[in-house]
Amino acid sequence: MECLRFLQRNFVTATHLFKGCVGAGLYAMGDCFMNGGLVYTSIQMPIVAIMCVHCERLLIYCSLDAVRKTEGAQIFEYPDTTEKCFQYAPGYFKRIAKLMRTITESFLFVTQFGFCSIYILFITQNLYQVLKTYDIDYGQPLTMLFCMPFVMVPSLFNDLNHISPVSNIGNICLVFGLIATLAVAFMEGMPSAEDRDLITNIPHMALSFGTSLFSYEGIALVLPLRNAMKDPNDFNRPLGILNVVTALITFVFIFTGVTSYIKWGEEVKGSITLNLDGTVPFNQAVKLITAAGVYLGYPIQFFIMFQIIWLPMLQRWDFVQRHTSILEVSLRFICVVLTFCVAMLVPNLELFISLIGAFCSTTLAFVIPVFIDFAVKAQTPEELKWYIYVKNVTILIIAFLGIGLGTFKSIEQLVEAFKEDYIL
Repeated sequence: MECLRFLQRNFVTATHLFKGCVGAGLYAMGDCFMNGGLVYTSIQMPIVAIMCVHCERLLIYCSLDAVRKTEGAQIFEYPDTTEKCFQYAPGYFKRIAKLMRTITESFLFVTQFGFCSIYILFITQNLYQVLKTYDIDYGQPLTMLFCMPFVMVPSLFNDLNHISPVSNIGNICLVFGLIATLAVAFMEGMPSAEDRDLITNIPHMALSFGTSLFSYEGIALVLPLRNAMKDPNDFNRPLGILNVVTALITFVFIFTGVTSYIKWGEEVKGSITLNLDGTVPFNQAVKLITAAGVYLGYPIQFFIMFQIIWLPMLQRWDFVQRHTSILEVSLRFICVVLTFCVAMLVPNLELFISLIGAFCSTTLAFVIPVFIDFAVKAQTPEELKWYIYVKNVTILIIAFLGIGLGTFKSIEQLVEAFKEDYIL
């Protein structure tokens, strides 16, 4: 009975955390396993999940510590936590508090901007495949332009209460699309796994690492979700929301990735729906429903991105306060157009996902939380034990290797794809 009551009072939070990690990254799991190999990626995914949960816990504990030390404070979000933890630390930490806040906000913005552009690319590629089946082929850029007005309208809404219900419908579409795609894969017959790589090479493993980090990227949601709970301790207890949902997500990721890679091998796409036979009406419906799910999720991703830049502008500049409505609408319009421009320039969905995951998600999920932890521990040096150093430095080494190798390989292959699509 206690377990049932726990689920009832925390179901909404668990749903939000789940849907925060289940999106375009989930549909890219086949590509993730293709780059890493069946054995390597099956081991990598739980390790990345454990590291993510650990760093999310660090962020929670550091945020609570900052709230305790700040008179009148009740909750802090990610950028606030970063700044306050560095402010209360001694010496050099204190001097870079504002800089660290700016870095955190910048990476949050770039990550969310990348999510929005990836969503547009995802929608366009699925829609383009369906239209092409009916000999409607205006090219991917024009298909993207056709989508722009439909994406623009919901992005102008500034009330989260109007956006959230639409996002919930989108998540139902995404879950249906995933189940239907995997069902088609099994019904068509699965080939032998003997022809699939078990382990690949280091550069491709780095791409796999980037995709996995992109998929797990929910650290920006951790503090808002916990702060909104009736009993916040339910979030990060040993069998709490964070651990249980992450374990469930990890299972879904591995199952999807293994199935997709075994089914389609080296031909697996950045969205597994793109591997479905487009001449079959049911498959066309799956692609359109999945694209609709991502489309309905775009406004909430855009809302998060826009708030990161809009709220500081609103607080700091009198000019913005005097002309709020016209400036907000204009800036929203410009931001939507910019996400489309980036999506048009990037010819490859899977490589874009790896790039955002390797460079931005790794920094937000691993690097910044570890630096915050060092800043908090520096306030009470007796807590900075040798094993804390070893653990944190190990996380940083893994993170910087992932950033360096994953970013380099993603950019290298994106440049090659760009040459093929736009130059040659």
